[in-house]
Amino acid sequence: MARPIADAAADAVEAAAERDREAFDTAVGRLAGFDVAQVGLLLGTVVRHALEERHPDGLDSDDVRDTLTAVVSRALEWLDTVDPQVVLLLLAGALGVHEPDPDDPPVKADVSARHAVLLVAHLVDAGGFATRLERAARELAQNAE
Repeated sequence: MARPIADAAADAVEAAAERDREAFDTAVGRLAGFDVAQVGLLLGTVVRHALEERHPDGLDSDDVRDTLTAVVSRALEWLDTVDPQVVLLLLAGALGVHEPDPDDPPVKADVSARHAVLLVAHLVDAGGFATRLERAARELAQNAE
Protein backbone atom coordinates (compact mmCIF):
# COMPACT_ATOMS: atom_id res chain seq x y z
CA MET A 1 0.00 0.00 0.00
CA ALA A 2 2.91 2.39 0.65
CA ARG A 3 4.04 2.57 -2.99
CA PRO A 4 0.63 3.65 -4.39
CA ILE A 5 0.33 6.30 -1.66
CA ALA A 6 3.86 7.52 -2.37
CA ASP A 7 3.19 7.65 -6.12
CA ALA A 8 -0.04 9.61 -5.69
CA ALA A 9 1.61 11.96 -3.19
CA ALA A 10 4.59 12.56 -5.48
CA ASP A 11 2.26 13.32 -8.40
CA ALA A 12 0.23 15.71 -6.24
CA VAL A 13 3.29 17.55 -4.92
CA GLU A 14 4.69 17.89 -8.43
CA ALA A 15 1.35 19.20 -9.73
CA ALA A 16 1.18 21.69 -6.86
CA ALA A 17 4.70 22.89 -7.60
CA GLU A 18 3.70 23.40 -11.23
CA ARG A 19 0.32 24.86 -10.26
CA ASP A 20 -1.35 22.38 -12.60
CA ARG A 21 -4.91 22.33 -11.26
CA GLU A 22 -6.10 19.38 -13.35
CA ALA A 23 -3.14 17.14 -12.47
CA PHE A 24 -3.37 18.29 -8.84
CA ASP A 25 -7.06 17.41 -8.57
CA THR A 26 -6.46 14.02 -10.17
CA ALA A 27 -3.54 13.15 -7.89
CA VAL A 28 -5.34 14.40 -4.78
CA GLY A 29 -8.35 12.31 -5.78
CA ARG A 30 -6.12 9.24 -5.93
CA LEU A 31 -4.55 10.13 -2.60
CA ALA A 32 -7.96 10.61 -0.98
CA GLY A 33 -8.87 7.06 -1.98
CA PHE A 34 -6.38 5.65 0.52
CA ASP A 35 -6.76 5.36 4.26
CA VAL A 36 -6.75 8.93 5.58
CA ALA A 37 -4.74 7.94 8.67
CA GLN A 38 -1.97 6.32 6.59
CA VAL A 39 -1.78 9.28 4.20
CA GLY A 40 -1.81 11.73 7.10
CA LEU A 41 0.87 9.88 9.00
CA LEU A 42 3.16 9.66 5.99
CA LEU A 43 2.73 13.27 4.83
CA GLY A 44 2.72 14.55 8.40
CA THR A 45 6.09 12.89 8.97
CA VAL A 46 7.46 14.56 5.83
CA VAL A 47 6.17 17.91 7.11
CA ARG A 48 7.71 17.38 10.54
CA HIS A 49 11.08 16.48 9.04
CA ALA A 50 11.03 19.52 6.75
CA LEU A 51 10.14 21.84 9.63
CA GLU A 52 12.84 20.33 11.86
CA GLU A 53 15.42 20.90 9.11
CA ARG A 54 14.27 24.48 8.49
CA HIS A 55 14.17 25.30 12.19
CA PRO A 56 16.88 23.24 13.92
CA ASP A 57 16.59 25.38 17.05
CA GLY A 58 12.83 24.77 17.23
CA LEU A 59 9.74 26.58 16.01
CA ASP A 60 8.02 29.43 17.70
CA SER A 61 4.56 30.86 17.11
CA ASP A 62 5.91 33.31 14.52
CA ASP A 63 7.41 30.44 12.51
CA VAL A 64 4.10 28.57 12.56
CA ARG A 65 2.15 31.70 11.59
CA ASP A 66 4.61 32.49 8.78
CA THR A 67 4.35 28.93 7.43
CA LEU A 68 0.56 28.97 7.60
CA THR A 69 0.34 32.37 5.90
CA ALA A 70 2.76 31.39 3.16
CA VAL A 71 1.01 28.08 2.39
CA VAL A 72 -2.43 29.67 2.21
CA SER A 73 -1.33 32.76 0.27
CA ARG A 74 0.60 30.80 -2.33
CA ALA A 75 -2.19 28.27 -2.77
CA LEU A 76 -4.85 30.94 -3.19
CA GLU A 77 -2.92 32.28 -6.18
CA TRP A 78 -4.05 29.25 -8.19
CA LEU A 79 -6.70 27.44 -6.14
CA ASP A 80 -10.04 28.81 -5.07
CA THR A 81 -10.63 26.47 -2.13
CA VAL A 82 -8.03 26.67 0.61
CA ASP A 83 -9.04 26.52 4.25
CA PRO A 84 -6.47 28.03 6.62
CA GLN A 85 -8.04 26.15 9.54
CA VAL A 86 -7.37 22.80 7.86
CA VAL A 87 -3.76 23.78 7.10
CA LEU A 88 -3.31 24.82 10.74
CA LEU A 89 -4.77 21.55 12.03
CA LEU A 90 -2.47 19.54 9.74
CA LEU A 91 0.52 21.64 10.73
CA ALA A 92 -0.25 21.23 14.44
CA GLY A 93 -0.83 17.51 13.97
CA ALA A 94 2.49 17.06 12.18
CA LEU A 95 4.21 18.82 15.07
CA GLY A 96 2.44 16.59 17.58
CA VAL A 97 0.73 19.47 19.37
CA HIS A 98 -2.83 18.67 18.32
CA GLU A 99 -4.90 15.54 18.61
CA PRO A 100 -8.28 15.66 16.87
CA ASP A 101 -11.26 15.79 19.20
CA PRO A 102 -13.27 12.61 18.63
CA ASP A 103 -16.47 14.64 19.02
CA ASP A 104 -15.55 16.94 16.14
CA PRO A 105 -16.60 15.88 12.66
CA PRO A 106 -13.60 14.48 10.78
CA VAL A 107 -12.09 16.42 7.91
CA LYS A 108 -13.06 14.74 4.64
CA ALA A 109 -10.30 12.65 3.05
CA ASP A 110 -10.11 14.78 -0.10
CA VAL A 111 -9.94 18.02 1.90
CA SER A 112 -7.27 16.62 4.19
CA ALA A 113 -5.22 15.27 1.26
CA ARG A 114 -5.50 18.54 -0.68
CA HIS A 115 -4.29 20.66 2.20
CA ALA A 116 -1.58 18.22 3.30
CA VAL A 117 -0.13 18.28 -0.21
CA LEU A 118 -0.19 22.08 -0.26
CA LEU A 119 1.70 22.13 3.04
CA VAL A 120 4.26 19.59 1.81
CA ALA A 121 4.68 21.38 -1.53
CA HIS A 122 5.45 24.61 0.30
CA LEU A 123 8.05 23.01 2.56
CA VAL A 124 9.69 20.50 0.23
CA ASP A 125 11.23 20.92 -3.19
CA ALA A 126 9.33 18.62 -5.57
CA GLY A 127 12.61 17.18 -6.82
CA GLY A 128 13.61 16.10 -3.31
CA PHE A 129 10.22 14.81 -2.27
CA ALA A 130 10.93 11.15 -3.09
CA THR A 131 13.94 11.10 -0.79
CA ARG A 132 11.98 12.71 2.03
CA LEU A 133 9.10 10.32 1.49
CA GLU A 134 11.42 7.31 1.72
CA ARG A 135 12.92 8.68 4.92
CA ALA A 136 9.47 9.15 6.42
CA ALA A 137 8.38 5.65 5.37
CA ARG A 138 11.51 4.11 6.92
CA GLU A 139 10.94 5.96 10.18
CA LEU A 140 7.30 4.87 10.33
CA ALA A 141 8.25 1.25 9.57
CA GLN A 142 10.86 1.28 12.36
CA ASN A 143 8.36 2.75 14.81
CA ALA A 144 5.82 0.07 13.89
CA GLU A 145 8.22 -2.77 14.73
